[in-house]
Amino acid sequence: MKLVIDDHDLDLLSNNLDHYQSSDWDTFKQAYTLSQMKMNHKDALTCMQYLPHLELMSHQLDAVKKVLHQMHGRAILADEVGLGKTVEAGVILKELMVKGLVKKVLILVPSSLIRQWESELNKMFYIPAKAKHRSYPWQAYDIVISSIDLAKKDPHSSDILNEEYDMLIVDEAHRLKNPKTRNYQFVKQIRSTYCLLLTATPIQNKIDEIYYLMSIVRPGLLGDKQSFKRTVREERKDDNSNAIQTLVKQSMVRNRRSETTNHWTKRDIDTIYVDFTDEEMEFYKHLESLDGMHSFTALTLQREICSSREACYQSIGQSNWNDEFKKDLMQQIEQLPHHAKALKTVEFVKSLNEKCIIFTEYKSTQIYLQWLLHQNGILSVTYNGGFRKSKKEWMIQLFKNNAQVLIATDAGGEGLNLQFCNHMIHYDLPWNPMKLEQRIGRIHRFGQTKDVNIYYTVLRNTIDQRILDLLYDKLDLFKDVIGELDQILSQLGIQNLEDEIEEIVRDSRSEKEASIKVDHLFSVISDSHVEERNIANESS
Repeated sequence: MKLVIDDHDLDLLSNNLDHYQSSDWDTFKQAYTLSQMKMNHKDALTCMQYLPHLELMSHQLDAVKKVLHQMHGRAILADEVGLGKTVEAGVILKELMVKGLVKKVLILVPSSLIRQWESELNKMFYIPAKAKHRSYPWQAYDIVISSIDLAKKDPHSSDILNEEYDMLIVDEAHRLKNPKTRNYQFVKQIRSTYCLLLTATPIQNKIDEIYYLMSIVRPGLLGDKQSFKRTVREERKDDNSNAIQTLVKQSMVRNRRSETTNHWTKRDIDTIYVDFTDEEMEFYKHLESLDGMHSFTALTLQREICSSREACYQSIGQSNWNDEFKKDLMQQIEQLPHHAKALKTVEFVKSLNEKCIIFTEYKSTQIYLQWLLHQNGILSVTYNGGFRKSKKEWMIQLFKNNAQVLIATDAGGEGLNLQFCNHMIHYDLPWNPMKLEQRIGRIHRFGQTKDVNIYYTVLRNTIDQRILDLLYDKLDLFKDVIGELDQILSQLGIQNLEDEIEEIVRDSRSEKEASIKVDHLFSVISDSHVEERNIANESS
């Protein structure tokens, strides 16, 4: 049972200090402590006197105070990638511990981040957090860090759900966006007085995602699912309605790099253009002209062949098409030369002669690039979501201390802090610009001391260039919005951004038609962004 003290209690208890005349030292200390709590209750953070080495940035300090004083310790920390959500969570936890409100804590993070969280909490905040091991029970330590994948399995889940925690922290909480998954269903049942969900992308594609995150930190705040959907529909009809955004702000803090007062290193972007060989271009066009092939399938295969022969080959091999049809296509791929874009990328990395991260969408391409780099005397390591925690940690150490290149997939790059590197190649461009920002945030983050160099590798006259022309060359239409799409999508009738863009590209009869449609989409997003900012400025 916890003693919860409000302002009135503090007044009654601490005001007696001035008239205190007893010689009871323990009672005096209690009264003095209470007077200090009163003094610090609203603005100052008591815990900072125990963390003299820690200097918070202004946006972090504001976030911590807002969560503690306005949101009652239950909130979504949704700062953009690299702005220090982990530090904010650490200070909030430390403050509640110092005030005696928190003792029993469960921290759920991706397996690759367990050691990082354990190290930072112990070394930066002097919080005795312990990574969970199978060798001891959950009750062995007060503050336990675990992967959600381990925690949700029996018998661990039963132990956790039978416990009543003072605080629950979930990192990379966008993994809880789908209510049908075990992740969501498990976390929703955990009992805790305080709760922090950390994610740079509270909405990735659908407005529903924020509803389910909010249902964990503030159940009932957005009403039931039907009333929430009804409010969304009404807001689409009424441009001046901001009911959902107003409610969400009661339990979500989101800071953007462009709005902070801190100095950030520059971000330079360049495009490396490549031409397919004649044989590659012939096969690329052949995919588009195949009789009876669904347009989506053709588009997918074209994206894969723009990445590597291996990615396309594997996709065809795993399909359920006619054996002869598959065999013919696979034999054609086998005759293709080494991939033009891959060769150009290796050549560029060699000339760079500095550490570099390459992002690809396909594991087959990842393996091929590592082999090709090795053939050219360049040491590289791969990193993807399928690796065990220990292997992920090992790969990062190898990259930091030995290898020149880290080749990562989007799934594998989640939560990585790689500010010791300042070069990044987007070997494959994602449909969703938010994924691009997540990638860049791995190196362009707090602690980066060098200017960051970003490169797109693009095959001319292919789907590669269409993505570049339709999406990234037009980012100036809403360049300030790339980290804010999560809020703007709720005002638009867009259920899934990636599906929306793919549908435009797939169904357009010409490049010009697709360009006009995407221009319109981005213009709507940009207009919504300007309108949101104007409303925010008027209300401030």
